[in-house]
Amino acid sequence: MTKQIIDINTWKRREHYQFFKDYQEPFWSITANVDCSKAYQYAKENNLSFFLYYMYRSLMTVNSIEEFRYRIEDNNVVCYNKIHGSTTALNAIDMFAFAFLPYADTFEDFYAYAQKEIEKIKSINNMNIDENGSRPDVIHYSTIPWVSFTALTNERNYAIADSIPKITFGKYTKEGNKMLLPVALNVHHGLMDGFHAGQYFELFQELLNKNE
Repeated sequence: MTKQIIDINTWKRREHYQFFKDYQEPFWSITANVDCSKAYQYAKENNLSFFLYYMYRSLMTVNSIEEFRYRIEDNNVVCYNKIHGSTTALNAIDMFAFAFLPYADTFEDFYAYAQKEIEKIKSINNMNIDENGSRPDVIHYSTIPWVSFTALTNERNYAIADSIPKITFGKYTKEGNKMLLPVALNVHHGLMDGFHAGQYFELFQELLNKNE
């Protein structure tokens, strides 16, 4: 876990961070659709898991935007060099378990590990809680493939300091010639604003349109 401590005194977000950092609920959320038509077609033509295909594109996106790599730790703001995925997945008894999906420089390397991790989750009947569950250098992902939602809330334990972004994917639906995937972001306002959410959706869409 390589990280750098941000000098808050010279940080451009200093005023915004100090304004929001002591809020009881500093998280804000936004939900929007992305066009996953090309990504879905590419995944199916190449016999790939569509879920893992768009998950990797999302991890590419968050690793490209510095604000998604910020975390608040011990009254400091740090920036991690690399962010991984911690996602829910359905286990053998149709309940969710946690899967750790480490980011890799190539989709092939990511996919090889992620496939094994998801298959492991399908064979167990517990939540798969381990040391990766408390890692700060992750995005908390969830997928609700049964509902094409237009809004979403996340559970919070206010006794535990939290600054990790949460990203949830819903059920993709067809609208005309497009396949639309709902995506909900839940992020700490001391660390990022709507501008950065816009960057996420713009770059994520761009990466979904690349057939490679």
